[in-house]
Amino acid sequence: MPESSSEAVKKPSAFAPFTVRSFRFQWPADLAASWGFEMEALIMGWYILAETNSVIMLTLVGAFRFLGTLLSPWFGVAGDRLGRRSMMLYMRGALMALASIIMVLALLDVLEPLHVMAVAFLAGLIQPSDILMRNALVGDTIPQPMILGAISISRTAHDSARIFGALSGAGIFALLGIGYAYVFVVAVYGIGLFFTSNVSRAHPLKDGGPKPDSGTTSQFQELKVGFLYIWNTPAVLAIMWLAFLANLTAFPLTHGLMPFVARDVLQVDENGLGQLLAAFSAGAVLGALLLAWFRAQKYSSRMMLINLVMWYAMLVIFTTAGTKISGIVILVFVGIAHSFSMVSMAAALLEKTDQMVRGRVMGARVLAVYGVPLGLLGAGFLIESVGFVTFIWIYAGIGTVVTLLIGLKWRRALWPL
Repeated sequence: MPESSSEAVKKPSAFAPFTVRSFRFQWPADLAASWGFEMEALIMGWYILAETNSVIMLTLVGAFRFLGTLLSPWFGVAGDRLGRRSMMLYMRGALMALASIIMVLALLDVLEPLHVMAVAFLAGLIQPSDILMRNALVGDTIPQPMILGAISISRTAHDSARIFGALSGAGIFALLGIGYAYVFVVAVYGIGLFFTSNVSRAHPLKDGGPKPDSGTTSQFQELKVGFLYIWNTPAVLAIMWLAFLANLTAFPLTHGLMPFVARDVLQVDENGLGQLLAAFSAGAVLGALLLAWFRAQKYSSRMMLINLVMWYAMLVIFTTAGTKISGIVILVFVGIAHSFSMVSMAAALLEKTDQMVRGRVMGARVLAVYGVPLGLLGAGFLIESVGFVTFIWIYAGIGTVVTLLIGLKWRRALWPL
């Protein structure tokens, strides 16, 4: 019996994380939250584009949804102090309340683009920190040998939600309008809250770590400790730079610009937009499942570098798409490369981070998402100045060169012999 148990620890199955009770509740909770996020992103983007007919306004509302990255380190501190479960309940409850505002305004037929932008701004203060709480909770509750598998499966909740959330959001929006589409968004958030209330109350600081003296240790001091830890840990620092680079130069296409690509490049309607986003997400789910199956955790940092370069190559290939079908096919492979890069990056970061500062480090990691609004704003001006294809070549070229430079500078930490 001990030998078989030891072997199970060394080679956990692809779905071993579901043997942990908390993860059995966390996965559907994350799925529902992600489904709500993706439905909102598509509905808001198409509504703003239809009402204002401006790609700059589209990128602006997309950028608003990522402004909360500046608050993520503080959310990380709060997660370390209060626990991941409590923070997830507060955050997801607030997002449900904001979605309810749009629902009510739309059903009363008084909704304006300004209302949508305001809600996107407020929701954007919260949404970027949700992923840090998910990953930190995985790190708190999942045994080390299962980390890569758990992150991979957890990632499928986000990416599969992009498939169903995009398709259902587009379909309901086209059929019933924005008001009834948001009825479904609010209902999905409510389901997520129910499952979130059942995840683990694990709390590293209370369960076994040294407890900070609340009378002498301020939140600012705790945050400073987290940033010093990042600065003095080469592998973690390199991952932070790579995360920012990916968000700045790779994410904008699929995380804000797809309504423009669908309407003005591939010339399809909102249902076509949903299909394009679903294709990208299907590839991302496939990539995450492949990583969960192979479970090559010790190679996560190497895979991260290789697949970031592959991701940029696939973005360039996407510029050759002239029809919806070709765009769908290429976006599947873009999604696979995206998933390989992001999952291996998250696994490497959790593996190399001490659990006592995990919330703060993951919070600082979410700061990298601030690259998305910067990239979106730059993309809006570049597309109107030099065109869509040239914009992709510029971003992919910058991303590839800087990835290689980071890999060379921190090669001992990221690619040990």
